[in-house]
Amino acid sequence: MNEYKTIKQSMSCEITEKKSRFISHIAPITNEENVISFINGIKTKYWDASHNVYAYVLRENAISRYSDDGEPLGTAGIPTLNVIQKEELLDVCIVTTRYFGGTLLGAGGLVRAYTKAAKSAVDAAGIFRRIYCDLYNINTEYSMVGKIQNAAANAGCIMGETAYTDNVQLQYFVPYNILNFKDIIKEVTGAKAIITKQNKGEYISV
Repeated sequence: MNEYKTIKQSMSCEITEKKSRFISHIAPITNEENVISFINGIKTKYWDASHNVYAYVLRENAISRYSDDGEPLGTAGIPTLNVIQKEELLDVCIVTTRYFGGTLLGAGGLVRAYTKAAKSAVDAAGIFRRIYCDLYNINTEYSMVGKIQNAAANAGCIMGETAYTDNVQLQYFVPYNILNFKDIIKEVTGAKAIITKQNKGEYISV
C-alpha cells in the first residue's frame, strides 16, 4: 500500500443522549496485540459502565473487527466501524463507553448515538494521509534553489531539511507515483545539481 489515511493523535470526547453518557476514545494503532491492550485498558478504566463498544481497522492483514458488547445486535459496533470505513481510515481503534441514563434510546437512537460519538472522536483526533516516499538529497548552487523549489512543489514533492554551506543541500520526500523526479530537477538546473537518493522509501504524513 503506497498511501492511506489515518488519525493524527489519540483523543477522547463525550456526548450525552437522553441522560446516557457516551465516552469515545480513539487511538492510532498498527497491530492487533496493541489494539487488544487498548480496548482492555478502556474496559478496566470504565469497569462500571453499561457497555464498552469497540471497532477497529488495521492495515496488517486487512483486519476489521467490532463488538456491540451487549447492546442490541447491529446498534453499536457496526455503526462505529461504519464511521471508520466511511472516512477510509486504517490503523484506527475506537472504543465508546456508555453509562445508561435510565431512558431507552431504541435501536435507531442507539445507532445515531454511537455514530455521533465515533464521528466526534474522529473529528477531534484529526485526519492525515500517509504517503510512501523516497528521500532525495540535492546539492546545488544558490542561484538554482528557487527553480528547484518551484519545480518540486509543482510536482507534488514534500520539502525536508535545508542546509546552507558553500552550496545548498535540499532534501525532498518524493511520493511513490513521481517517477521522473531526477529528470525534473536536471531540466530546471541544466543538469548542474547533484541528485542522490538517500533511502529506499518510508511513509511520511501530509
